[in-house]
Amino acid sequence: MRLDYFHTGNTQHETFAVDRIVIEPLPWPGDPAKSIDDTNLGNYFFEVRDQASNRLLYSRGFGSIFGEWVTTDEAKNTSRTFSESLRFPAPEQPVKIVLSERKEGEFHEVWSTTIDPHDKFIDTSKPPSPGPLLTIQKNGEPSTKVDLLIMGDGYTAAERSKFEQDARRFTDLLFTRSPFREHRQDFNVWGLCPVAQESGISRPSSGIHHRNPLGTTYDTFDTERYILTPENRALRDYASYAPYEFIEILVNGKTYGGGGIFNLYATVAADSEWAPYVFVHEFGHHFAGLADEYYTSQVAYLPPAKKIEPWEPNVTALLDPTNLKWKDLIAPGTPIPTPWHKEEFEGLEHQIQTQRQELRRQQRPESEMDALFKQEKQKEDDLLAHDQYSDRVGAFEGADYEAHGYYRPQENCIMFTRFDAFCAVCRRAIERIIGMYAGQ
Repeated sequence: MRLDYFHTGNTQHETFAVDRIVIEPLPWPGDPAKSIDDTNLGNYFFEVRDQASNRLLYSRGFGSIFGEWVTTDEAKNTSRTFSESLRFPAPEQPVKIVLSERKEGEFHEVWSTTIDPHDKFIDTSKPPSPGPLLTIQKNGEPSTKVDLLIMGDGYTAAERSKFEQDARRFTDLLFTRSPFREHRQDFNVWGLCPVAQESGISRPSSGIHHRNPLGTTYDTFDTERYILTPENRALRDYASYAPYEFIEILVNGKTYGGGGIFNLYATVAADSEWAPYVFVHEFGHHFAGLADEYYTSQVAYLPPAKKIEPWEPNVTALLDPTNLKWKDLIAPGTPIPTPWHKEEFEGLEHQIQTQRQELRRQQRPESEMDALFKQEKQKEDDLLAHDQYSDRVGAFEGADYEAHGYYRPQENCIMFTRFDAFCAVCRRAIERIIGMYAGQ
């Protein structure tokens, strides 16, 4: 069962309204024994409770586009509406859906509604088919595996074979990175690609607009590299033809970009030279709720009004150093906070970001941006590999878009730079999510 609803508001208020309730075409893919989420992850959290007894039947934490947009400057001056969805096993008796939002670190109920599964207005019709389901790898029944759905947007009918090649390429890529590599047998991977009338996706900053099946677009929140889709209804209808818990959208394009939101989806420009990095980085957001550890790149989000401990597993405000969330991974003798070449790194990044903005302003060829990124990566890797504590877990200042007051677990990680690997804390967080869906 899927509850589609509208989420409207701004920084001062928000409201919720039911759009529709549908029964998706395929059986529930999850393990009934793993229906309760105890990770405490996400900006939002929903529960499905039996209406008569109030017994908890299902729960999940998640993030949303609204949850990100409301932290931008635009949200202070205007309201917007976003389509969102909650998916859960179809109940046999009436249930109450309770939606909570994290405020100052704690979840508070913000909306609830009831659903009678026998209501005649529940939509059991089948949405338009996105085309044949591609089985990329199947290691078992959906209820015993993590089910990843790779979708394509901006691929024409003539580019169907390209999508299949891209989907297999990124699947193989994901499982070269630890800890996904060690858990490949725990994943099923599927592919769906609704046909686009035009090749590529929208990029408003370049005057490009397409009406793609999934509606993906660059320039989300006026950030040129950020790719999301506001077309949640269409995305969910197409995706319903596959068993899935997680979605990766490959967009058919070369320009650097991507995005990822916890328990929503991740995106990547499939033909960018940096797609391997962007794909894994953004999937880390979507799959395990990992935070961005970088703080020198331009983002649309405003700094928090009050410093609180982030919910994400890989960043901390270090409000209580004695209870650091990854303290069990810190070797004796490691100072907290942990020193590193911070000033030198920031000088390098300031120079790179200035060059990057100028290349975009002049609309220079993507090859020039790729060359700049190669130069940046080489200098970053060299600088960050030779500190006293480069190979240790600690608390390195600079994370979560903030230069001061927020800390990351290791000096380098794919969530910090275009490094090739996850740090120890991120790897552990990913394995925890794998365990929620796969195995016994």
